[in-house]
Amino acid sequence: MQLSVTQIADLDADRRSAVIERDSGVEAERETVRDIIDQVRSDGDAALYEFSSRFDGVDLDQIEVTEQVRGAAQNVDSEVRTAIEEAAANIREFHREEVPTDWRADFDGRELGRRFRPLERVGIYAPGGTAAYPSSVLMGVVPAKVAGVEEVAVATPPAEELHPATLAAIDIAGADAVYQIGGAQAIAALAYGTESVTPVQKIAGPGNRFVTAAKAEVQGDVAIDFLAGASELLAIADETADPQAVAADMLAQAEHDPDSSVLTVTTSESVAEAVRSAIEERLPQRSRGETIKEALSGSQSAILVADSMEEATTFAEAYAAEHLSIQTANDEDVLAAIDSAGSVFLGHDTPVAAGDYATGTNHVLPTGGQAKLVGGLSVDTFLRATTVQRLDEDSLSALGDTIRTLAATEGLDAHEDSVTVRLDEE
Repeated sequence: MQLSVTQIADLDADRRSAVIERDSGVEAERETVRDIIDQVRSDGDAALYEFSSRFDGVDLDQIEVTEQVRGAAQNVDSEVRTAIEEAAANIREFHREEVPTDWRADFDGRELGRRFRPLERVGIYAPGGTAAYPSSVLMGVVPAKVAGVEEVAVATPPAEELHPATLAAIDIAGADAVYQIGGAQAIAALAYGTESVTPVQKIAGPGNRFVTAAKAEVQGDVAIDFLAGASELLAIADETADPQAVAADMLAQAEHDPDSSVLTVTTSESVAEAVRSAIEERLPQRSRGETIKEALSGSQSAILVADSMEEATTFAEAYAAEHLSIQTANDEDVLAAIDSAGSVFLGHDTPVAAGDYATGTNHVLPTGGQAKLVGGLSVDTFLRATTVQRLDEDSLSALGDTIRTLAATEGLDAHEDSVTVRLDEE
């Protein structure tokens, strides 16, 4: 493992680009997933059975397993069930605070407002493969149900036996339909439907680069949340930070994927070296050590030394991290200097894993710098907003000249006349 300690000022253009622009590998898979999507669209369930056998090594006898999920929470260890239930309750409580309220207000006689309505049917992708992710089930299904979505479908990769914790999470979260399909073929099925899968209006949830590439391909035919790549962490630390805690957070995010991006930016060279030493000390204890080593050895990961906290926050804003951990003496001041981040973790006692699982905030977050443009998955993801307006005679008369002048300027005389005919009547 070659995890370097480097001054930010010493990063050459190529190295800085590798860190800041981190390539998720999605574009390279677009052509591959396009063929999979086309086959699902043309062959339906037959394609899903074929791909499950080819990619997952599972010969399915059915695609929909909704009934298998009913009561699944009773089939797991009580400690696991309690943990899932507590996490679900916290996620539900937090997302209820996000629910917007319909409103109307008077603007000089113009009654204007906004109302919010849920989508009718959405699909949540819940990753599987090398690990079970009941937390991702909760992060997708719970806010959708809080938003009022009538039917929430979950797609999760097939297995000879679906993981009991995943099934329990689906049961506790309250999903309405469950399909054992994974990868690009799952996204295609949710987008276009098959004999067994009812198409949805929107697809949300994390996945590998094939899942993300498929979401990019179907976008436009169906709505998606956003394109998310491998996990990211940027930790900002000063001389007060605990190197062991910083290192532990880096290892935690690196274990997700070999392409994970994990960075620490610190104003203290001694902390930088201590973090590197702590990583080397703690790594042998981790069960997913090979995945961690690959992530830490990649050009997207580093320990960086900043000349000042201003340089550190400037770098953090350019990076726009999925997870931003701030472990400094003045964490609120550091946070105030950064606008772009998916989720922020303040202070020594706030590990990123807390947000991954149980604080209640959502862990489905933008990566690859998209935090400059969008926020993470929320109740808003599953709502549509409609503006509402009502004018009376006086308010239309007051606006009449403005409307007609702008309509005439744009050469739209029918627009102009739609106002004139009403004013003339009056």
